[in-house]
Amino acid sequence: MKFLSRVLLAPLARLVFRPRIIGRRNVPKSGGVLLASNHLAFIDSVVITLVARRSVSFMAKAEYFTGSGLRGWLSRSFFSGVGAVPVERGAGAAAQEALDAGLEILQAGNAFSIYPEGTRSRDGRLYRGRTGVAWLALTAGVPVVPVALIGTDKLQPDGGSGIRWARVTVEFGEPMDLRGFGPASSGRARREATDAIMAQIGRMTGQELAGVYNEPPPATVRERVSRWFGRERR
Repeated sequence: MKFLSRVLLAPLARLVFRPRIIGRRNVPKSGGVLLASNHLAFIDSVVITLVARRSVSFMAKAEYFTGSGLRGWLSRSFFSGVGAVPVERGAGAAAQEALDAGLEILQAGNAFSIYPEGTRSRDGRLYRGRTGVAWLALTAGVPVVPVALIGTDKLQPDGGSGIRWARVTVEFGEPMDLRGFGPASSGRARREATDAIMAQIGRMTGQELAGVYNEPPPATVRERVSRWFGRERR
């Protein structure tokens, strides 16, 4: 199903995205590999897996796989076909479950993509990476290929579901071996390795560095107030 989707969708993607692809051969043809990318739009994961030289799995909200009727079937078929893995998103246990799902994929010798920023950048800046990316790579013992996406925010502006005609650039950087930073159990190793990955992504994209973590918009008034007081204390 995944192969068939790539055969059918990749030509259409090239027509719509008109992608400029750089360094495609930097993605190993076989074996576990973690692709770490900046994040500008919802469609980023689809763009990556359709232009890479091999199928790339990625995390997607579980709701995309649980709908009913024709619309639910179409959603499940599409996301399953492009390599999406259903996960419950969130903090704590849910976040670890998502990382564990990615770890299984890597240990099985497959390619998996992740956004170290956590959520998409709404202002175009590159945010600080969360250390789950380093934990995954070090635990699985796989290389990290940094990925730079440019223009996908024009392809899908304002986080909407509609797609516009736009030219995008996808650059795959040289694989990074993180083993020199230390074991996955070391917080310092995870932090330094993550910072090295983000630095390389930043050099490739040319994005302004935000220097802070990217937080999704507050879901409630209570959360908005809590964040405001948190900033005041800092």
